[in-house]
Amino acid sequence: MNLQQLRTVREAVRHGCNLTATADALHTSQPGVSRQIRELEQEIGVEIFRRYGKRLLGLTAPGETVVAIIERLLHEVENLRRASEEHANARGGQLVVATTHTQARYVMPAVVSEFKREYPDVRLVLQQCRPEQIAGELLSGSADLGIATESLLDFPELVVLPAYEWSHVVVVPARHPLLKAGRLGLARLSEHPLITYDPGFTGRPHIDAAFARAKLRPEITLTAMDADVIKTYVELGLGVGIVAEMAFDPARDRALRAIPAAHLFERNFTRVALRKGTYLRGFMLAFLERFSPELSAAIVRRAMGGASTGPGRTQAAARTTRDPRPRH
Repeated sequence: MNLQQLRTVREAVRHGCNLTATADALHTSQPGVSRQIRELEQEIGVEIFRRYGKRLLGLTAPGETVVAIIERLLHEVENLRRASEEHANARGGQLVVATTHTQARYVMPAVVSEFKREYPDVRLVLQQCRPEQIAGELLSGSADLGIATESLLDFPELVVLPAYEWSHVVVVPARHPLLKAGRLGLARLSEHPLITYDPGFTGRPHIDAAFARAKLRPEITLTAMDADVIKTYVELGLGVGIVAEMAFDPARDRALRAIPAAHLFERNFTRVALRKGTYLRGFMLAFLERFSPELSAAIVRRAMGGASTGPGRTQAAARTTRDPRPRH
């Protein structure tokens, strides 16, 4: 049994039993993939895959158990690499952060700048992903940390901690009638065409839920994944925007005005996630603390030693809040 055999099985599962795609991912040949799988099956005495001729159709019942063990073994191999690098070069290495556009564009710049000043030898990679992709990046080992508002709490293999709370704001052009309306209500807001995030992005479920509770059906004339796109079309007069509060910067968005909307929509939690059992290098802990100061090394290590945490699940984590506005 060797690591190449284990990696071959894992890649075959990840690529839906497609031998050609597996071979491409491993930079080898299709017969080489088949040979590695067969040799491992012969050594452990278990058929991992169901077959039709030379085609792999899926995992056998014993194969499901074997693949789970393989994932754990390869995860520990990665931990061994991280541990050895920590002792050989504590301030150097690579950190891959999978996150959404909103976090990368509006929250991360100040965090990354501060982190890179302190850890210049760490290669920091930001992978911008859809929220539902981030957990997959963590579970596959393609990312070390995940940061998002949605789609992280449903995976028992992850440790999830709240980083900060934030609200939405309504953005309008200068001299828009809503600026003279006093305290904004949902009914008044729904009288205007709205421009906001695609479903599943940046707290959009809370926006939809608020209108549904009020039995209102606003006209959502345009949606986007990117707050800059939303603000661009608001400037053109095509509608009223609803964006994350950290996406509005008065110094940059001079043609727009922001109206507080924390009383209209449920507040949101941005969370960080790590795969359970991950070896935490010193610079990983430093990055987390810079992203959210209350995510100290002690809190993160304690969470990694137990169950996933979210708002209300641990007293320390539930208190974690931060001003999400851009820092300059």
